[in-house]
Amino acid sequence: MKKIIVAVGSTRKPKLRAVVNALDGFAPKLVPDGDFEVVGVEVESGVSATPTSSEELMRGARQRVEALIQVARETRKPWRYFVGLEGGLEVLQDDRSRRVFLESWAYVSDGAKGFYGRSGGIELPEELAHEVLERGFELSDAIDRYAGAVGIRDGQGAWGVLSGDLIQRDESFRVAVITAFAPFYNAKMYGRATLTAL
Repeated sequence: MKKIIVAVGSTRKPKLRAVVNALDGFAPKLVPDGDFEVVGVEVESGVSATPTSSEELMRGARQRVEALIQVARETRKPWRYFVGLEGGLEVLQDDRSRRVFLESWAYVSDGAKGFYGRSGGIELPEELAHEVLERGFELSDAIDRYAGAVGIRDGQGAWGVLSGDLIQRDESFRVAVITAFAPFYNAKMYGRATLTAL
């Protein structure tokens, strides 16, 4: 079997679990005879602690990957794929009021090309959104205060609190990782030059 090392730009357990669980689903399509190993490396995202737009989330995920690629070059690591994960908020306006959603984004690269993926979003209660957006608290601190707990970020995450534990933080990142890897494991769909007539 070929050893395939996937480097993740974080050492947080929910993020690493998300990548491992995502790989369980598509690894045979990616490299049929691959023996996958996931390694976590703490790198900077270059964005705020709680990003507040899709653009900032995408930039943070991509910059984690760029930092990983740099580490691999400098230390001659044989990493095959690079994964950057970023969670934060998307602030939208409907016809009546502000709506704030928690989202999880992924950026995946093989060192030459890269692709984005994201989970769905879950709406924040206005009181929690206010703590982050107007009062300046990091989401990890605000959700602990809101839920009356400590260390939620390294467990169920805000996703778990808001969904009643039906979707936890690692699950939201798992979905983002699967969608970001799609152009690699389903390359025949992404490499088609033209669409065939129906």
